[in-house]
Amino acid sequence: MRVMVIVKATQDSENMGKPKAADLAEMGRFNDELRKAGVLLTADGLKPSSTGKRVAFDGAKRTVTDGPFAESRELVAGFWIWEVKDMAEAVEWVKRCLNPMPGPSEIEIRPIWEMSDFA
Repeated sequence: MRVMVIVKATQDSENMGKPKAADLAEMGRFNDELRKAGVLLTADGLKPSSTGKRVAFDGAKRTVTDGPFAESRELVAGFWIWEVKDMAEAVEWVKRCLNPMPGPSEIEIRPIWEMSDFA
């Protein structure tokens, strides 16, 4: 099964700019483990919401809002796409990950719809 592993944003990630070199190196080692295990399909970090835009849809109407966006806990700071045998395997991998933020943080795991789910 494929899952999206979502690193939730925090006030720190919204304000800190570029990650520290030591944190990038440690995350790189974790990503290497994921690659060697055949789990990692893709991974990326996202710039703070201040660099983004949102497009709201209401029928034919489109409204564009510039970042930053409120409620950092509702934002995504980064993500992985993993191929795992089940949700339990995904949870075990996440538990091995370094804390992605300087303080308290949260990582969410969501299954990706597969064509077989619609058969």
